[in-house]
Order: sequence, then structure tokens, then C-alpha cells
Amino acid sequence: MSRLHLTFPCEGDNLAGTLDTAPAETGLLIVTGGNEIRSGPFSGQARLAAELARAGFPVFRYDRRGVGDSEGDNRGFRESGADIRAAFASFRVVAPQATRIVAFGNCDAASALMLARGAGCDALVLSNPWTIDGPEGSEQSGASALPASAIRARYLSKLKNPREVARLLSGGVNYRKLLRGLARLAGPEPEASTLAAEMRAGLDGFSGSVRILLAERDRTAQIFAENWDTADPRIARCPGAGHAYVEPEARQWLRERLLEVLRA
Repeated sequence: MSRLHLTFPCEGDNLAGTLDTAPAETGLLIVTGGNEIRSGPFSGQARLAAELARAGFPVFRYDRRGVGDSEGDNRGFRESGADIRAAFASFRVVAPQATRIVAFGNCDAASALMLARGAGCDALVLSNPWTIDGPEGSEQSGASALPASAIRARYLSKLKNPREVARLLSGGVNYRKLLRGLARLAGPEPEASTLAAEMRAGLDGFSGSVRILLAERDRTAQIFAENWDTADPRIARCPGAGHAYVEPEARQWLRERLLEVLRA
């Protein structure tokens, strides 16, 4: 296994990519979410690529336009379909033995893959898809869109924690924030996400296999579940995991789910 750094064209701009080489005929294309560079949060995607390459599967990562080492303007995840297709085409050139390409994306990268109907890939692994209408990664929009079920789950978790109960009884709690949360529980649920409807339509136009991974402690995943059919058999949940799967058990769980799809 070796790690190669390269550039490839996308509508007149040069994008930066990284290939972890391996001999398998199935490869993984990692689409990075938000404005993260291709190494991923806490270098998690670089580490994941190396681990999967050691297991025999080539892995291609890249920076979309306007992010990291890539040229061009950052157009956001909604306009990144051309970037994904360009990365897919480059992957096929630099790893010609890889005749089956699985794409993996977390957060709005998963959303981008759904909107792009898979962008030519053969299978999709979609993690914690972003379904909040408005700016990607917006903390404000995320807070306002948090479903009542997620608020209830958060409060229940706190009530099970003796330290949190002690904070409440001792006055160490932000009561203004607490009252806002209680008001959300009493009020109506937010309207269904139009972005989720677009993502559903895009995924309906994809003919390959799909896995949807949800980290149970992640707010983005909780909001996705409120906008999706929770009985969807393609969904798998990781207990105790946060958004980036940084917990050791969650990191192993994610790697195993990806290997299942790569070996299928």
C-alpha cells in the first residue's frame, strides 16, 4: 500500500486528491462534508483510508472546489455534484482495476451524493445526512430545527446522570436555555424539510445499493430521522456515537459497516 497525491480537472479548475492504493476491484470514494479538507475531522478520513487500504481496498479522497488545496469557488454541497463526478472519473483512471466504486459521505456530503443520484457510483454509504433547510453546517438553523424527540432524549439522558441532577438542584443550570427547550417541547414540530424531499427524490433515482448510517448521539442524525422513514431497512444505528465517530467503538463500527459494503 502507498499514498499518492495528485490533481485532477473539474470544469476548468484543478482539484487535489489522495489515493491510498490497494489491489481490490472495489474501491471507496470518500466525499468530505461541510468545508472540511480531505483528511477529515481530526484526520479521521485519512486514518480510515489507510485502514481500508490495508484491508485491500483502494480509497480516493479529495477537496472539492474552493476547499483545502483545490482551486475554484466553494459553491456548497448543493452544487458539488460536478466535483463528485470528476473525483469518480479520476479514481477510475488512477485505479483502473477498481471496476466497482462505493461512495461514502458524512453530513452534507451524504446529502450531496443523494442530490447527485450517486454521481455515477455503484453503491452509497450515507452517514448522518444533513436535512436542515438553510446554510450548511449552520448552528443556528440546526438548533432551531432540533426535533422535540431529540430534545426529550437529551433531557432524559441528563436526568439519568447524577451530576446533571446535582447541577439542576444547585442552580448550576442555564435556566433561560432550559426554558427555551421546554417551550420547544410544548410548541408545534417544525415543517418537513424540503431538502429532505429533494434528497429522497434523488435517492429514488439511484439504482445501486444504499446503506444509511446514523450516529445515535448526533443531532444531525436525529433531525434526519425526523424527516425520514425510520422503518427504512437500509438504516443502521451506532449506539453512543457522535457525529464524526471519534469514539473508539464507533470508529470500529463505521469501519466494519464500510467493509461489509466493500466486500458485498
